[in-house]
Formats: sequence, C-alpha cells, structure tokens
Amino acid sequence: MARPQKLTHPLYELLVNEDVQGFNNLCSNYESIDFRGGDFRGLNLRGLNAQGIDFRDAYLRSCDLRGIDFREALLEGASLNKAQISGCYFAKHLSAEEILMSITAGTRLRRCV
Repeated sequence: MARPQKLTHPLYELLVNEDVQGFNNLCSNYESIDFRGGDFRGLNLRGLNAQGIDFRDAYLRSCDLRGIDFREALLEGASLNKAQISGCYFAKHLSAEEILMSITAGTRLRRCV
C-alpha cells in the first residue's frame, strides 16, 4: 500500500484549504473525483458532498467528518484513525465494527459484504 500523498487535483486544493463550500460548488462540474491515496490529515471537512468521490486508500486521520454522507463514496482501503464521524452515513456493506477498528486502531476499511 502506497503512502498517503498530496494530490494535484484542483478540488483537492480547495479541501486542503478547508474551503468545503467552494468544493461543493465546483464538484458538479466533474464527472468523477479521484482522491485515491490522498492525504487529508486533520482537515475539517464538515458539510462535504462526498457523493461519487473515490477515497480509496485515502488517509483521513483526525479529520472532522461529522455529518458527511459517505453512502455513495468509495472508501475501500481508507483510514479513519481518530476521525470524528458523529452523524455520518456509511455504505451498508461497512459494519460498525469495521468502522470502529479504523477509528481506534487505524486499520484500513475493507469491502465487507
């Protein structure tokens, strides 16, 4: 597994600057948003429209993700270590145990069916 990295995507720059509203305003201009392997450590992403975003293998350590709907996002391999997830929606295939292990132990999310 590759180390998390800074991405060159213009929408990634908005999130790194915690401009979630600007991101949400522009994301509909993209057919797909590929944030695979991205480093999002410690960001406040509350209010993010995550629909269709590819967060596979992303590093979301210590992020404020409260209230985000991840049901239509790809999260396989992502790490949620110490992230705040109150009020989040996750895909049905991710068990509560899987999510808790990622938050407390830093394990990567798997596609559990």
